[in-house]
Amino acid sequence: MKKKIAILGSTGSIGKTLIKIINKDYKNFEVLLLTANKDYSTLFKQAKKFNVKNLIITNSRSYEILKKKCKRLNIKVFNDFEMLDKIFKKKIDYVMSSISGLEGLVPTFKIIKYTKNIAIANKEAIICGWNLIKKELLKNNTEFIPVDSEHFSVWYGLRNNKDLIERIYLTASGGPFFKLPLNEFKNIKLQDALNHPNWKMGKKISIDSATMMNKVFEIIEAKNIFNLNYNDLSILTHPQSFVHTIIKFKNGLIKIIAHKTSMEIPIFNTLYSNSKILKTNELDVKYINNLEFFKLDVRKYPVVKILNNLPNKSSLFETIIVSTNDQLVDLYLSNKISFTKISHSMLKIIKLREFLKYKKKHPKNVQEIINLSTYVRLKVKSICI
Repeated sequence: MKKKIAILGSTGSIGKTLIKIINKDYKNFEVLLLTANKDYSTLFKQAKKFNVKNLIITNSRSYEILKKKCKRLNIKVFNDFEMLDKIFKKKIDYVMSSISGLEGLVPTFKIIKYTKNIAIANKEAIICGWNLIKKELLKNNTEFIPVDSEHFSVWYGLRNNKDLIERIYLTASGGPFFKLPLNEFKNIKLQDALNHPNWKMGKKISIDSATMMNKVFEIIEAKNIFNLNYNDLSILTHPQSFVHTIIKFKNGLIKIIAHKTSMEIPIFNTLYSNSKILKTNELDVKYINNLEFFKLDVRKYPVVKILNNLPNKSSLFETIIVSTNDQLVDLYLSNKISFTKISHSMLKIIKLREFLKYKKKHPKNVQEIINLSTYVRLKVKSICI
């Protein structure tokens, strides 16, 4: 029987990688839904290739264009996620949620009840809305699998050993400025910040990697997903990005999870869950002999100081952090602030009294998170420009 699946964000890098994997084994899959924001051209090509009958595209102009393209075909096109009950008559087997940004929170939350398994690649959903998502997962008996290479590695490595954890180390490449002297950070140009040494990523996540904000987010995600405290988690700089996590257990054992710098590996495993073999190259001993690990240089990456002041229980303060960073990165990409100002402004803004009070407030619903994010972004913009 074919595995019924849906992909939220099928035109992004995660979605396209999953599409490639499915294409190699298409006879075993039925794709019921694909979604995008603006890229109607790619979405249309994907729909035709896999005979997909339901599409969601949220940009109004793209929606009108796509609707016309699909008029003579047996393809339904929607503009939002309010009609999921019309698309899914019963639970499907698998959903990949890979819409980027807080825009992915509502779709992720809404689709949980329609699937047996959900793989979530949307950081913001896990950071800002985990307590709401977790309740929805339990309520609908839906299995969750993390997609991020670090969190997938932890999830895979723990397997029935959670009670034995002493410490989990997430690795960070150090980004493009690992070897750059601190006194040269003031001269960093946008193109340099976008040039990640190991991964091909979008502009936003490339900047987050360069500031190390991406790793701050991943620590928050790990705390939420695995129900840990922040003092159970550490960051190690690992320039080669081959080892994704190191788990130290209370019984003295250490487990290292490693794979090449390709998101195909965690995505493949969320889809197949050990039921199919992914062929990769032979182990390169010379490469392994040259792996390096370093303590994180906080002077170069001051945003990691945020982790010292976060509450262990999920709160709306995480939305403050995500939204402040989103706005600062937007300003940097628009050449309105310098690279170093991203981190320095971040550390100042989140200490504003009106924001600190949110450490004790827990998200009650998804809309509360969206409303707060909108307010924070406007506030940050007014402060920095």
